[in-house]
Amino acid sequence: MNSISENIKRYLSKLPKHVQLVAVSKTKPTSEILEAYNAGQRIFGENKVQELTEKHEELPKDIEWHMIGHLQRNKVKYIAPFVSLIHAVDSLKLLKEINKQAAKNNRKITCLLQVKIAKEDSKFGLSEEDLSNILTPEEIQKLPYVNIIGLMGMATFTNNEEQVADEFASLKKIFDQQTSKFPNLKILSMGMSNDYNIAITQGSTMVRIGSAIFGNRNYKN
Repeated sequence: MNSISENIKRYLSKLPKHVQLVAVSKTKPTSEILEAYNAGQRIFGENKVQELTEKHEELPKDIEWHMIGHLQRNKVKYIAPFVSLIHAVDSLKLLKEINKQAAKNNRKITCLLQVKIAKEDSKFGLSEEDLSNILTPEEIQKLPYVNIIGLMGMATFTNNEEQVADEFASLKKIFDQQTSKFPNLKILSMGMSNDYNIAITQGSTMVRIGSAIFGNRNYKN
């Protein structure tokens, strides 16, 4: 097993230049995040608000913290002062709450809209229709403290690579349709440790890799 720093250096060198690496550090101790940081990684993803806020307080301030998990509206206020990017925005109500908390902190918060492309019921995300209803000049004008910069999606957890590729391709198609109307959509976040290569082939510009960098997670905590 390679060290964390070796894994980071390997990914930073092998990923295409247009693809950003989010090192998913959920459940991992700050010592391991520091090892990745010292190897050159600056973007880290967390999926629990409490864990994210604690790590933000303890670790270097030039880290870009991404909230990649499902976010409840009542938790937005805790990350609003510092979060760099919220990946999984899956409702207009959540966007409005992010806008409200960003205004209180006098900052713009960047967001990705999560589109449901997987066949699994457990996955969150907007339908194409819901996405189109949010991405209108009228709605965006009502959210001056939110900056929507792209889309994200999660494929079905399956060994069927053709199905995964099809799901990612469907999101790329939606992304292309929306960027023709909203050119500030730059990021397409799709792909994790098990399927990032397929995601990049289908047009991903941001991958979320955890276990392939840090090793298997310990969920006993």
